[in-house]
Amino acid sequence: MTEPVASRHLIVFRHAKAAWPDVEDRQRPLAERGRRDAPAAGRWLREAQRRPDALRIDRVVCSPARRTRETWELAAAELDDPPQPVYDGRVYAATTSTLLTVLHETPAHVRCLVLVGHNPGIQNLTLSLARGDSGDPLGRVREKYPTSGIALFAVDSAWVELTPGHVLLTEFAIPRGDGSESGD
Repeated sequence: MTEPVASRHLIVFRHAKAAWPDVEDRQRPLAERGRRDAPAAGRWLREAQRRPDALRIDRVVCSPARRTRETWELAAAELDDPPQPVYDGRVYAATTSTLLTVLHETPAHVRCLVLVGHNPGIQNLTLSLARGDSGDPLGRVREKYPTSGIALFAVDSAWVELTPGHVLLTEFAIPRGDGSESGD
């Protein structure tokens, strides 16, 4: 049985800028710019939580790669009472189909889910889910999904019912540690 339609939000968050040291890909840390930008993304999320339609983040699913963990830790430090992340290995190097499966497994009580991952999976998921009438945010995502990019969706169905092309993409932000919002 399908639960009644309720207001939910999905936040698709690409990790902050990573460094390229001589380590295995999963162990790449954030670059200096990433360490500046991730807290800016957290401040953007904090401001989103203070809006009249209040995005109260109650679940975070994060890739276990070092750069995604560091991104969430720095962003979460800017939030009041952030949830502990669920680290899911499927989010690392994931296809759109795999990420959609992860979203479908979200417990029904969750009202605002943050997914922290990597490109190209994050961009492809966002493009796949977005309704065609999502306007400027969709156009910007098509152009580029830079590091620290945040896509905000208004979800009007149960998580298990998410289908490509049926979710309204309401915002696309690229918070930067220098106070700007720009491309990569």
